[in-house]
Amino acid sequence: MSYTGPGFDPPQPRRSRRGPLTVALAALVPGALLGWAVYAAVGGSGDDEGSGSTAASTSPSAPASASASSRTSSPAPSASSEDEKPSAPAAASGPLEGKVVVIDPGHNPENFKHTAEINRQVDIGTNRKACDTTGTSTNDGYAEADFTLDVAHRMRTLLEKQGATVKLTQDGDRPFGPCVDERARIGNEAKADAVVSVHADGSGTGNRGFHVILPGAVDAGAADTRAIVEPSDDLGTRIAGNFVRVTGSAPSNYVGGGTGLVTRKDLGGLNLSTVPKVFIECGNMRDSKDAALLTSGAWRQKAAQGISDGIVSFLRG
Repeated sequence: MSYTGPGFDPPQPRRSRRGPLTVALAALVPGALLGWAVYAAVGGSGDDEGSGSTAASTSPSAPASASASSRTSSPAPSASSEDEKPSAPAAASGPLEGKVVVIDPGHNPENFKHTAEINRQVDIGTNRKACDTTGTSTNDGYAEADFTLDVAHRMRTLLEKQGATVKLTQDGDRPFGPCVDERARIGNEAKADAVVSVHADGSGTGNRGFHVILPGAVDAGAADTRAIVEPSDDLGTRIAGNFVRVTGSAPSNYVGGGTGLVTRKDLGGLNLSTVPKVFIECGNMRDSKDAALLTSGAWRQKAAQGISDGIVSFLRG
């Protein structure tokens, strides 16, 4: 998902109170932020294996926009068990029994065939915006929509093993979309305890790392996020901490001021949500080093684990 389009508000860096070394926050949620604190203390890792010493920049720069790419055939991943699509087991009893999680795989692999439909304008409260986009892709043609669906399947498997009821906004089972307003509505109607929209960014070369997008306080038209800002902030912080811990990836070096957390008010999927919800941009598909991670089945499993662990932490309080 790239930072372009009508009605875009530049991402706002998190206030200093959200700094990764804040002791008070670490004390409040030590399990979620343990990885985050370790990352900040040692300078973080930025290499492909999560064990190097390249630290993310702590000062955000203006994000480089990239036009969404039409989907091409994805390169065949290397044959390994990690690249196989996990099956969806029946919900089991566990610590998340009775909890509902909605996973929103960004975009749709078939959106590029339905340009008229996905360009239709929908109301997002603050203004009108396109129903959906094609998403971005790596330079080798691995589509964001394929990445998000794969990570969503892995998350579903992990969360169902914890006893959660898991719903996807789309499962490659519809010709396009759903539109951003419908994506929000699916989570609302499910009365989800947590919703996570999975994405990968399409920024410039050299821009690396993940970031979690939190809803800003919006009260306009059909949008009123005031009740979900605080719990969504908690959900996003826990996901960020666990994502660092499990994947070894550094927070974004181009938005968020090194915190991996960004607040936005221009996304319909957040504006129209009435339940706790965040987006996660797992990396930048246009950077070759991030692309090497995003196209790895083993790394996608780690990404799914990190996001899922953050959700579990949030739901268990």
